[in-house]
Amino acid sequence: MTMRLLVTGGAGYIGSVVARRLLDEGHRVVVVDDLSSGFADAVPEGAQFVRGDMAVAARILAGPDRFDAVVHLAARSLIDDSVRRPERYWRGNTQQSLVLLDGMLAAGVGRIVFSSTAATYGQPERVPIPEDAPTRPTNPYGASKLAVDVALADYARAHGLAAVSLRYFNVAGAVGRHGERHEPETHLLPLALAAALGRGPELRLNGDDYPTRDGTCVRDFIHVADVADAHLAALSGAVSGTHRIYNLGNGRGFTVLEVLEAVARVTGRRVPFRRAERRPGDPATLVASAERILAELGWKPGRPTLEEMIEDARAFHGRRC
Repeated sequence: MTMRLLVTGGAGYIGSVVARRLLDEGHRVVVVDDLSSGFADAVPEGAQFVRGDMAVAARILAGPDRFDAVVHLAARSLIDDSVRRPERYWRGNTQQSLVLLDGMLAAGVGRIVFSSTAATYGQPERVPIPEDAPTRPTNPYGASKLAVDVALADYARAHGLAAVSLRYFNVAGAVGRHGERHEPETHLLPLALAAALGRGPELRLNGDDYPTRDGTCVRDFIHVADVADAHLAALSGAVSGTHRIYNLGNGRGFTVLEVLEAVARVTGRRVPFRRAERRPGDPATLVASAERILAELGWKPGRPTLEEMIEDARAFHGRRC
């Protein structure tokens, strides 16, 4: 069934890939993005683009065109920035999401897929992390996202909303012209690629004294195309009056040093780096258990290797040079 979908944050990295995937499936897509971290040229062809925040999104939902669902990816997402300026995250993530939810209620739009995060778990008690693990965020970014998850559960119970939260672990890779770029760039893979290929400074390795096998953080990486597929599954599987949470990951973790070794294998070039202090609020290990979404929605990663993610990211950055 063809749906009319509102995609917030569709000018960003993950949002643009999700919007492209939805269009490829024949859906009609309106992208709303304030371009605070996205790029207008990332919005895929075929999508209508409106620049604005969640108040603008709510007005669009109230307009003459009936929407079937919302895919909500717009957010601030820098952990260290959230520690320095938490107010930006409580306003930009939590408060803005409530504006959107109230707009959905007023317009009678009853389905939402929300971009949550593994940062809601904080330092896990066991790994891989299941969805029923305690949520103890170690930074305001994770806390602001967790607050939206809680609100979604309440809105679902009270108003019959069909809500799904997708808790991403580390997203990587690219799909064609849609790939990872931030200003400034803070994510590991693009920084490592730039350093290896001589297009950026040496990598800053944030902490080498964690309780892990080589002292660096362990993270679970998932291809952005698999994340887009999960959004399709979540839209189809959302049930009125319920809020479901699903982890998105591969179920295996790589240390930062292991990621740098993989980048070196793919590029044939060593990644220069320097050791630095830990980033505030960074958990030592985040690895997903994604068994629930496989059991309930039939989703599993189709591109699980780190090398494939790196190769796709390198191809994207090569197009931009």
